[in-house]
Amino acid sequence: MLQRVFEAMIPIFDVAERAGIPADFLEPYGKYMAKIDLRLRETLGERKGHLILVTATNPTRAGEGKTTNSIGLSMALNKMGHSAVVTLREPSLGPVFGVKGGAAGGGRSQVLPSERINLIFTADFPAVSAA
Repeated sequence: MLQRVFEAMIPIFDVAERAGIPADFLEPYGKYMAKIDLRLRETLGERKGHLILVTATNPTRAGEGKTTNSIGLSMALNKMGHSAVVTLREPSLGPVFGVKGGAAGGGRSQVLPSERINLIFTADFPAVSAA
């Protein structure tokens, strides 16, 4: 089953295209991750939209918390026909210190490739400061 999940991963440039983000505004970190250049806001102008912030939750015993809920919410909105994108900051230090929760979601509500996300995402600064 895990192999099928990885085979179904969509390259980040395809994801960005679906979301209306031109490739010129992406800073790729491999095939499946990227940061979006803030200059994109200048080209878009004012748009009417909604923002949902998930800032706190009581995680379950299995470690399902803010990340899993945020991903699940985005998936549900897309399933309902809305255009929704989930944006996650770098994960907490929970995985570094062996606390429950993988910081990448779980089950069908997860961000892939989770091993890259749990291993310091796009920079080494958090690893250096945590050491």
